[in-house]
Amino acid sequence: MNLTTLPSQLRSHPDVNAPSPHTTGSTVSTPTGSLAEPSYTKLVDPNAIILAEALIDSAIGWRIHNCKITEKTVTQDEPLPFLYHYDSLDEVIKQANPLTPELLAQFNVIMTASEAAKLIGIEEDLIPTPWHIKINGSLVVFSEALQLAVRLHWTNTAKDTQQIYTKKSNDAVIAAIKDWQFYGRVDVLYKNNKQPLISIAEHTVNEYSANHQTPSDHDAVFKMDAEQDYQLLPASHALTVIAKLEADKANLPWFEAAILERIE
Repeated sequence: MNLTTLPSQLRSHPDVNAPSPHTTGSTVSTPTGSLAEPSYTKLVDPNAIILAEALIDSAIGWRIHNCKITEKTVTQDEPLPFLYHYDSLDEVIKQANPLTPELLAQFNVIMTASEAAKLIGIEEDLIPTPWHIKINGSLVVFSEALQLAVRLHWTNTAKDTQQIYTKKSNDAVIAAIKDWQFYGRVDVLYKNNKQPLISIAEHTVNEYSANHQTPSDHDAVFKMDAEQDYQLLPASHALTVIAKLEADKANLPWFEAAILERIE
């Protein structure tokens, strides 16, 4: 593969404001009524690799390396608000133990299933106890042809834990990981000094455009030089990358395959 050309999206680099198959619905636009091109577009080399677009280009042949779990919580010992315990009861038990003013007053009180059972006046084993699942991990997606590697982070939930009602912990983990998502920081390792690599913070650009303003060049475009170490992507640019990946996740099966292999 020619190192100076992406397989698809960079065959002929369009104007940065023109829609593409990968940016439908999230195109970078100029303020309404303005015919002038934003100044930051002058920074965009027509031969540059745009990071977010490259990552969702399936023709590149991305590979996954070092997919690992960095944090894993699987427990039934975490307390919950009383209302969670009550809602999990069988309808027959609810009818036999209707809510009273005293119970309603406890709705948001954090407690264990045992404490909730005592409060309701039932046997503890009548309250299902969910598994609390929290799995964080990271992976590196890379292209040898582009000499580009990107370290991403993933999780099953943005909350402290996800509650799953199953008998076995393994079943709970499998159910929880179906909702996995990218989050957090993005680190980039780029060793190709023959082709520029940039990131365009589309969320920042579109936010400015909605307010009839023009973002500064620094806010809109982030250039990444060829380096031997990872570079931290600024938060606004990481947001663009994550949004692109989430939107196209169904078309990028290698991510889920690597995560599921690590979970199993």
